[in-house]
Amino acid sequence: MADLQDELNATAEAGELDTTDAATPEPPPISEPAATHSPDHAPDHVADPLLRAHALLAAHPVADGYSGLPWALRALPWYDLELGDSGVDADVPRLRAGGVGAQFWSVHVPDGITGEHVLGATLEQIDLVKQVIGDHTDGLRLARTASETADARNCGRIAALIGPARAAALGDSLATLRALHALGLSSLTLSGTSWAGPGGLSPFGEEVVRELNRLGVLAELSGASEATAHRTLAVSRAPVLFARSGARALRDAPANVPDDLLTAIGTAKGLCLVPLSAEQTGSSIREVADHLEHVRRVAGPECVGISGTYDTSETHPEGLADASRYPHLIAELIERDWPEADLAMLTWGNVQRMLRGADFTARATRERRPRAS
Repeated sequence: MADLQDELNATAEAGELDTTDAATPEPPPISEPAATHSPDHAPDHVADPLLRAHALLAAHPVADGYSGLPWALRALPWYDLELGDSGVDADVPRLRAGGVGAQFWSVHVPDGITGEHVLGATLEQIDLVKQVIGDHTDGLRLARTASETADARNCGRIAALIGPARAAALGDSLATLRALHALGLSSLTLSGTSWAGPGGLSPFGEEVVRELNRLGVLAELSGASEATAHRTLAVSRAPVLFARSGARALRDAPANVPDDLLTAIGTAKGLCLVPLSAEQTGSSIREVADHLEHVRRVAGPECVGISGTYDTSETHPEGLADASRYPHLIAELIERDWPEADLAMLTWGNVQRMLRGADFTARATRERRPRAS
């Protein structure tokens, strides 16, 4: 285990953001905080919250928990994400203007696709993600781990992580899960199957969670039943992700989670990513900030993050129409006196912790657990 621990320490060090040498995204024309202030922190003497937000994001960029870009691109006959494309919400110029350093690219397929067709459509989505990233290497880089995400950031690229995917793509096959992992899948949504349904996880569902842990794939639970969520939190040895979940105490909407589940997420050191969705978190920046504050208070500051849900069918709150608008949300939190340390965890640190935790668990689990059949 000594050699294993050395590897894990190295992984953790590589996953931490190097703010000394890291290439920072180009700031928007309204301010140039990265050029005028130290990137190590947003200076307290800058009175304008928006200027402080840009300065903070130059050092601690947004790790966006959910993008629907792959499916959205299928409808476009032509696109260029690096020059900018009016057909999408989150092209490279908008991501840079918004201070985004990483995105999870969903390979979910619509619920209308069922049965054996789910796997085929999921594979097509993964293939499209790799093609898009390969065609836009000046701005994007494929990543899976915390180290790869930080390396992309340090090279001036936006990290793209593949996932989540629908669990229905697996059928009842752990071999299919391993094949999807080999193609780069980083997270799997545990809902909508016979083994992860309203009654919770079946014995096979628990085996899926253990295999996810062994592979380093994140178990994602937005939209899963409360029984499935609680059982997954109990079974999983790696951090568990809620990629698109606000606080049900503030808005009773699908995929939002109640306070007892938020408390369980905090106890398990999981991560709840609050969506920028008018249906789930309200129609204004202030309402989104209310959800972020509630999750931070109930689950803890190390268990809350942001999910843009851009390029999906979601209607976004006023003032958050596309990925360039993240600084305005951070400015709202600055005005609410959020400590800089909590803001840094919200935007970047908590996702990095989660990815490192999944990697740590996978390395440790492979030492003692053989591949399941």
